[in-house]
This record gives sequence, structure tokens and C-alpha cells, in this order.
Amino acid sequence: MTWKIADKEFTSRFMIGTGKYPDFDTMKRAHTASGAEIITVAIRRVDIGAPGHVGLMNHIDLNKYWLLPNTAGCATAEEAIRVAHLSKAMGINNWIKLEVIPDPKYLLPDPVATFEAAKNLVEEGFTVLPYINADPILAKRLEEIGCATVMPLASPIGSGQGVRTLDNIKVIIENANIPVIVDAGLGTPSDASIAMENGADACLLNTAVALAQDPEKMALGFKLGIEAGRAAYEAGRIPVKEIASASSPLAGIVGK
Repeated sequence: MTWKIADKEFTSRFMIGTGKYPDFDTMKRAHTASGAEIITVAIRRVDIGAPGHVGLMNHIDLNKYWLLPNTAGCATAEEAIRVAHLSKAMGINNWIKLEVIPDPKYLLPDPVATFEAAKNLVEEGFTVLPYINADPILAKRLEEIGCATVMPLASPIGSGQGVRTLDNIKVIIENANIPVIVDAGLGTPSDASIAMENGADACLLNTAVALAQDPEKMALGFKLGIEAGRAAYEAGRIPVKEIASASSPLAGIVGK
């Protein structure tokens, strides 16, 4: 079953990054194993058209993947807007994963600057996917100004702590009329499955795959975890009970 961001349809609900891999070949194998259709890349790592340049973009098949440029490394709204303009000028597309992170230790996004940049970019015609703290009020405000998704963090970027913000993510999902993509902090496929079981539309991750001992196998694990979590959400879980409930019927039990 397909799902949509803005007017574009996708099948995979796994979005994957490009940083921290030991080499490009490992990255490509992991991307293939993930089944992802959307790959995000920091604009500062892109070098298109440089004579003789062999870099990241030479190892991403743009006929196979939809590229999601991001503003990683930007600490202010002004920097993020400038990088988004650079991305568009490079002819990639008009999508932008908006990251405004002034905090060098915990890498937490700036909610005020994120909103400011998002409003500006939406008004300029960008398809904006903002990375945010798991703040239900901010998420709704970003939806109201026209963002295509919201991307709340599960826990700090690259921490592998798993889904530490689940209660707030549930509220965001309940109130949202746009896709909710859980982004950052996932460590294992079970983390992604938890997010998906609770109604997230997709997961975006990078470090958990790129720094795994076997990135290709971990990418496959996340693919399966995301698919399992989505299937569980769509199927509808049983109610949680305080006491046991026998699986087999009690009628016809042989007495002593």
C-alpha cells in the first residue's frame, strides 16, 4: 500500500541517510537492503558538476531514489534558508528536510528558528519536512503553515537510545493530518517497530545502520521492523489486560 508526502507516492516507509558509512560501497549495499525509496543527504556534502569529482552523488542512483536534501549543520534560520536556496539552485528538487540545530552537545533542534525558517520556505514554494523535538504544539503549528510532514525525534540524534518520546509522539500522531515521520535516536529495528506500531507513517534513520558492525544486515533488519510495526498498527492490537485470558476454549474440559 502506498503513502504520500505532498503529491508524491511511496511504497517503502523507511527513509535512510548517507553519512558515517565506512565507504560508499557499504552505503550502497545498505541502501539496497533497506528497500528505501527516499535518501536524505546534507547539502554541504553534495558537489555536483565539479570536474573529475567522484563523491557522494556519484553513488546514488537518482533514477531509483528520491533525494531529500537536508540542512544539517545549520545553526540559524538564516543559514537553513540559504542552504535550501542552494539546494534548489543545484537543481535537485524543491524538497527540504529542515534542520536548525544550534546545540553542539545534544544536537537538539531550535523550535523558534525551525518555525521561522519553515514559514519562509513554505511561502517560497518549498516542500518542507521539519525535524523537531517531540512537541505536539509545534508540530500542529508547522502543519498549519503548510509543512508537508513533521519529523519528531525519538531521542537525540545518533544516540541509539530508542523511542524516549513516545507519549508525545502519540499526541502528535493523534492530532496530525500530515505524515508523522519519527526521526533520530533509533538504535535497533525494534525501536522502529515501536514507533510504527503506534501509528507513525515512516521512520528516518542513519547512524544505527551506518555504524552497525554489518550495515547491510542492519538495514534489512530495520526494513523488516518497520514493515512489522506498520502491519501491527493496521491490524489493531488486542487490549492490554490485568489478568490472563486462556487461548483455548474452556468448554469441554475433562474433570478430575
